[in-house]
Amino acid sequence: MKASDLRQKSRAELQEELLNLRKEQFNLRMQQATGQLARPDQFNKVRKSIARVKTVIREVEKKAGEQS
Repeated sequence: MKASDLRQKSRAELQEELLNLRKEQFNLRMQQATGQLARPDQFNKVRKSIARVKTVIREVEKKAGEQS
């Protein structure tokens, strides 16, 4: 998911997206540990998506802090 798409979401939606990505990361980690991971590149994609979401959340928080 692109950062521009994420910026259009509310903070609650971003938190939910982050939670879903963390669950997916956990599932991929478990698949890797048991040797069932079919696409190893997915792990890095999920990691980068988590970083993107966290960055946008931080931007939203910072913007809200400046307005107050």
